[in-house]
Amino acid sequence: MWNSRRLVLAHLWFAFASFGAALPLGEWQMFIRSPLHPWISDPEWYYRSVTAHGTTMAYVFPTLVAMGFGYFVTEQALRRPMVGLRWAWLGFALVVVGTIAAIVPVALGRASVLYTFYPPLIGHPSYYIGIVLVVVGSWVWVALMSINMYRWKRDNPGAPVPFPMFATVAGSYLWAWTAVGAALELLFQIIPVALGLRDTIDAGLARVFFSWTLHAIVYFWLMPAYIAYYTIVPRAIGGRLFSDTMGRIAFILFLVVAMPIGIHHAFEDPQIGSGFKYLHSVVTAVVALPTVLTVFTICASVEIAGRLRGGKGVLGWLAALPWRNPVMLGAALSFVMLGFGGAGGLINMSYQLNATVHNTQWITGHFHLIFAGAIVIMYFVIAYDIWPHLTGRTLDSFGLMRAQLWTWFIGMIVLTFPWHWVGILGMPRRMAFYDYTDPAIAPQALSVTMSVIGGAILVISGVLFFIVLVRGQTTLRTEPAVYRFSVAVRPPRTLPAALNGFGLWLGLMVALTIVNYGFPIAHSLATPGTAVPAVKVGERW
Repeated sequence: MWNSRRLVLAHLWFAFASFGAALPLGEWQMFIRSPLHPWISDPEWYYRSVTAHGTTMAYVFPTLVAMGFGYFVTEQALRRPMVGLRWAWLGFALVVVGTIAAIVPVALGRASVLYTFYPPLIGHPSYYIGIVLVVVGSWVWVALMSINMYRWKRDNPGAPVPFPMFATVAGSYLWAWTAVGAALELLFQIIPVALGLRDTIDAGLARVFFSWTLHAIVYFWLMPAYIAYYTIVPRAIGGRLFSDTMGRIAFILFLVVAMPIGIHHAFEDPQIGSGFKYLHSVVTAVVALPTVLTVFTICASVEIAGRLRGGKGVLGWLAALPWRNPVMLGAALSFVMLGFGGAGGLINMSYQLNATVHNTQWITGHFHLIFAGAIVIMYFVIAYDIWPHLTGRTLDSFGLMRAQLWTWFIGMIVLTFPWHWVGILGMPRRMAFYDYTDPAIAPQALSVTMSVIGGAILVISGVLFFIVLVRGQTTLRTEPAVYRFSVAVRPPRTLPAALNGFGLWLGLMVALTIVNYGFPIAHSLATPGTAVPAVKVGERW
């Protein structure tokens, strides 16, 4: 039955290898623009590094984790061999080839356009073609998730789809539609200019297309972490999932409301009307609902575990929890960072308050706290939990695991809190150099130095993570027990069609996207004279 073990390992090793290469780049960027290092004199090196770091961390790393974990879930949740194994290897190959095609021109200084690749800056065509290949490879995964779920439903009529598979398919559908905005921008605007077929581009329209992807991609990054909250954490700590139904509703809500909210990233852009900016601000508030449901459900599930372990009284169950268990520790630290990051998100979604922090280091701190903090620490937890089932070897470096999780948490707090502070003070992000002799920003030097220290702690944590994984590949072979996901307190025997499939919800997702993006896109297309000359980065091609 277990025929995708090598496939999952290949995805995770390439994902974490990419992460390991990108992590020190982030620390280098902070160091060279801090008061600890003199001006490097050539800003292109800084933007080259930011592009490589952002492209790897935003596109390659989370995509491969989602794909690999998704294949693992498919066989373990459905208890049958995965359909389409050869296609899955093809999708993996496309991601690998696309990654190499994108990173090579970045390394050569021919695509230093940052991972958001906003026009009119245009990089080498290989960079954009590589990103397209990564997306196409991931769409193979989307198709396989759908095919495997619906074949299982065909063979098990009326039975509830196992919750881990339901959540994984929801995440795959979210990604499939999320990526369409950036795909339209790349295929119909940027790549034709990069290939020399046109020399002008509508930068405003491109930003609208990219906003389609820009925020919803965060929820794609988040999906493996949330699946782990629901399906790994309660079981690993000896408890049960509080509610299968509430979990399904949370993932359905993500699918429906996570898409049409990206224009809050473009509140300062003049080509988008204030009415649609307000609409996106409102829907951005609604997207907090699935997270609130998740926090409640997982906290209730953890309390169940604590009481099953003998916890008494109002809060006695907290002391009874297995805090030395890396899964429990990682989930708790993830929730803390999710709380801080979510609070910052409330500022970003506000039309008025967004103007204060727009394009400052506050934004950098916010999305690092959410993605690199709350989400990535759960990627570590996923790896620790499933590694023995992938390698057939014990993974018993529990002390190192706890040290790695704590250092990641501490490093992320020390990194991001000063960024929030200097952002409030007005420090712009994406700057290669700050003159700390200027009295206006001299007081910010200490905060920036603290962020450098936080980045160094994160690099140490990354090294510990790889030590744990390598040890897990070299220990004695063992035959792990059958893998189990969390079981609900009351497992459903039947479910209404709306909670056991996605037809209705996909229709709502597409309809809301059309409502929220249709007019801004049509208005940009109908407005004459909006194209500007493209500016090609790097040497002549």
